[in-house]
Amino acid sequence: MDFQFNSDNRIDGTDAMAEQSEARVRERLARFEYRLTRVEVHVRDIDGTTNGAEGVEAAIEARPAGAQPVAVTDRGAKPEAAINGALKKLVMRLDSDFGKADRVR
Repeated sequence: MDFQFNSDNRIDGTDAMAEQSEARVRERLARFEYRLTRVEVHVRDIDGTTNGAEGVEAAIEARPAGAQPVAVTDRGAKPEAAINGALKKLVMRLDSDFGKADRVR
C-alpha cells in the first residue's frame, strides 16, 4: 500500500507530521492493507487566520484494488484531530464496503 501526505501552504506539513500520519493510517488500516493500493491524506486550513474549533479539514482517499476510490473528510482544531476523525470514518466505510463484497449469499 502506497501512502501520500499533502498539506496546503497554511498548514506546516512537516516530515514529522507526514510520518506520524502514515504510522497512524497504516495502524488503523492494517487489516485492509492487502486490499488497498494507495492511501492519500490531504490536510488544509479552511478558516485562515481565525483558528476556529474546526479550522482544519482532512480528506483521506483509499484506493481499493479493482474498485472505485473511497473518500472521506473530517474537520478538527488541529491536523491530527481532523486526520483521526477522517480515519475513523474511513474504517467504518471500508468495513461496510468490504463486508458487503465478502458476504456469501
